[in-house]
Amino acid sequence: MSEHLKLSLPPTTDFHVHLRDDALMRLVTPTIEDGGVDTVYVMPNLQPPITSVAAAISYRKRLQSLAPNVTFLMTLYLDKTITPTTIAEAAAAGIVGLKSYPAGVTTHSEGGMLDYQSYYPIFEAMQKHDLVLNLHGEVPSTPFSGFHTAGQEPATVLNAEPKFLPILHSLHADFPNLRIVLEHCTTKEAIDAVVKCGPTVAGTITAHHLWLTVDDWCGDSFNFCKPVAKTPTDRLALLKAVVDEAGHGKFFFGTDSAPHAIEAKTGMKKAAAGCFTQGWATQLVIGAIEEALKHGWLEAQAFNTETLANFLRHRGRRFYKLAEDNGPQREILLEKRHAKIPDILESSDASLRVVPFRRGEDVWSLAWKS
Repeated sequence: MSEHLKLSLPPTTDFHVHLRDDALMRLVTPTIEDGGVDTVYVMPNLQPPITSVAAAISYRKRLQSLAPNVTFLMTLYLDKTITPTTIAEAAAAGIVGLKSYPAGVTTHSEGGMLDYQSYYPIFEAMQKHDLVLNLHGEVPSTPFSGFHTAGQEPATVLNAEPKFLPILHSLHADFPNLRIVLEHCTTKEAIDAVVKCGPTVAGTITAHHLWLTVDDWCGDSFNFCKPVAKTPTDRLALLKAVVDEAGHGKFFFGTDSAPHAIEAKTGMKKAAAGCFTQGWATQLVIGAIEEALKHGWLEAQAFNTETLANFLRHRGRRFYKLAEDNGPQREILLEKRHAKIPDILESSDASLRVVPFRRGEDVWSLAWKS
């Protein structure tokens, strides 16, 4: 891709973001447009989580004040407080979906799900009102005391996603008209599972998983996320899914950008899970595809601006039934010239510091044009 020194694309839509709250929200939300993004799908796992329409609307107002040119698509956190009435109210208020977290598998998921069948009345209501179910597709790790259960392979961070896939298939079979997104796919098995399902099931792929394998996060807490990156074979499957137009086109972009203060990623406690990619979202995807082409992992003809625009914007917007703006369309211009991801994103008073993914590495520059 070295001859493509400039790329002009429509703005990216990011279908999976963590923007936090309070000081961290104020630090990271203004970086959304730096990553070429004009629309974001906001995760609800705050403390306390967003479980009501009123809380979602209030959160959107806080975000909008920090990035007035960005469209914020809001979600609710699926827990025992959600009822079919909540679903009807959410649909009427323009809430787009609900996020399901297995209990304890990632940041602020302590109130997550243990039993999916107990939520079937909620899924039925979501299907009726056409809300999207966003699945964090992992099972909790098996406790050490259960490692010797006869005939069962213990669940770990390395196989938690494949072990979740039967749940995906069951939900799709029981609610065939419910739109389901398997979030942040990390394995070839996950790609194959989404492809096997009908048109109401899709998957998101992050920027960082296009760069990482298990060896990259083992020993580097700033590459550590949930679900963890897997094998080179899995990484290649994700890259191919990005550029796969002729086959399925069921995968679209969601950064899962998850900022943490530097103290949460280092020190004496366990490192918090999450890679911060928001301000370089589009650039990181372009760089990962360029890297794959350089090594011959992808065929050159598989890459073009139409395919990139489809992955970064159009596929997801079609799945979510989002209208395209009929007015003057802004574009983003990416150039292959000297730019670097900073080592630190810091608040004005230096009290809060966040380390970006691929800190210090070269990256394509990005500018907005009307």
